[in-house]
Amino acid sequence: MRFVDLEPGDERLAGDVLPVLGELRPHLTSADLAAVYEEGHPQGLRFTALYDEGDRCVAVAGWRLVATTVALRKLYVDDLVTAPSQRGRGFGAALLGELERRAREADCSVLDLDSGAEREDAHRFYFREGLVIRGFHFLRRLS
Repeated sequence: MRFVDLEPGDERLAGDVLPVLGELRPHLTSADLAAVYEEGHPQGLRFTALYDEGDRCVAVAGWRLVATTVALRKLYVDDLVTAPSQRGRGFGAALLGELERRAREADCSVLDLDSGAEREDAHRFYFREGLVIRGFHFLRRLS
């Protein structure tokens, strides 16, 4: 298994990452992903893909380092998803562990993520991995 950091414009974003990321973000098209990454990369957005021994993308994380008054510096996970056929094989835990390693290396005090209230399977995974619920996330749609 290997971790691959992808840059904007990398053809693997549409070919490898989007089919996995689409499980979590079904509204994303390849054009949307490319545009978001072009805009988000200068803001710190990064995508890391986990490939198995057969060179298949099995899990993906979108993440960024963020300076905040709450944590001073944290690694915020925008997206963390494992291909459905690969769940239960430790890939999600491995990717989360890699993000934690990077957070520690960057002198972050927190690894932080939001999870949709309806995503009970994801919540069980996060609890099993030692994450805790520390608050509510509020939003207002601006359509």
